[in-house]
Amino acid sequence: MANARLPQKQAIRVKKQIIRVKNMTKQDLKSMSVDELWSLHELVTQALARKITDERSQLDRRLRQLGLSASGNAKNLSASGIAKKLNHARRPYPQVFPKYRNPAQPAETWAGRGKQPRWLTAQLRSGKKLDDFRIQPASGRARRSAR
Repeated sequence: MANARLPQKQAIRVKKQIIRVKNMTKQDLKSMSVDELWSLHELVTQALARKITDERSQLDRRLRQLGLSASGNAKNLSASGIAKKLNHARRPYPQVFPKYRNPAQPAETWAGRGKQPRWLTAQLRSGKKLDDFRIQPASGRARRSAR
């Protein structure tokens, strides 16, 4: 019976400490010893861990609810299953054709999007212009027949 009272006493003590912490000022922290600050740190760590686990369980419940309403199957709720659903929700983008080619290695191309490749930045630093690397579009007749 004494063991059952122990968690209750600890919970009451923790609640009293939390109330005392809420009323603290910066001066109170400066006047505390290292041991008192460490116990305060442990108290805050425990409270944060408890809140994080509570919030995580609420989010898991919410995900289960959404998963059941969306797919009707709770087995697809693994993290990878959710990520796959989200990845498939993106709209398809058209293929972007390359606009620039490395003359030294013609297999290296760049579509003009994102960060410039190293070969291009090195050439630009040496004084060449971006238009020097532009791939010439095919003639209109050849482009139409490719479709």
